[in-house]
Amino acid sequence: MNKKIVHDALILTVFTVVIGFILGLVYEITKDPIAKAEEATAQAAYKAVFEDADSFSTYDFDAEAAASLLEQNGYSDEINGVQEALDKDGNVLGYVITVTAKDGSQGNITFSVGIKNDGTVNGYSVTSMSETPGLGDKAKTEDFSKQYKNKNVDSFTVVKQAPSADNEIEAISGATITSKAMTNGVNACIIYFQNELEGGAE
Repeated sequence: MNKKIVHDALILTVFTVVIGFILGLVYEITKDPIAKAEEATAQAAYKAVFEDADSFSTYDFDAEAAASLLEQNGYSDEINGVQEALDKDGNVLGYVITVTAKDGSQGNITFSVGIKNDGTVNGYSVTSMSETPGLGDKAKTEDFSKQYKNKNVDSFTVVKQAPSADNEIEAISGATITSKAMTNGVNACIIYFQNELEGGAE
């Protein structure tokens, strides 16, 4: 009986080691293509919200300070990264701020928001979303996202009727939670821009 237990344990150990080796090998093979795909997705999102930019340069931001700033202003969202949008001469046209909204109806929503130097929002581009098809995922459409474009406001608010002011965003029918999550994410980016980036703040 003891020999069988030892035998089975050895087989299990060998099996575990082999599986671990295979998984490690698969990870090594796929990590570079995955990283390249993620970078391509990010670059596409940057370009989508800052068409005038010739290139993008990573801005060195303090994640903890950003989190503290958003918390102080009542936002649970997370700033994931900041890019400087540069013209062909290397001049900063504005910033692309990537944010994760934590209050979507089906989970987190990650998207990039373009903001010009004067505080005008260029729009946003979603990179990760699991909202309900035909409802919340309409946040990815031009019909909804265009409401934020070329607006220079301190913050946006969601309304259920046709907007009567620049800062009002009409909610997606049947997806008010998603609409508010997107708006909170954009507002979080505006708050960060106003406190850390506007006027070339360090």
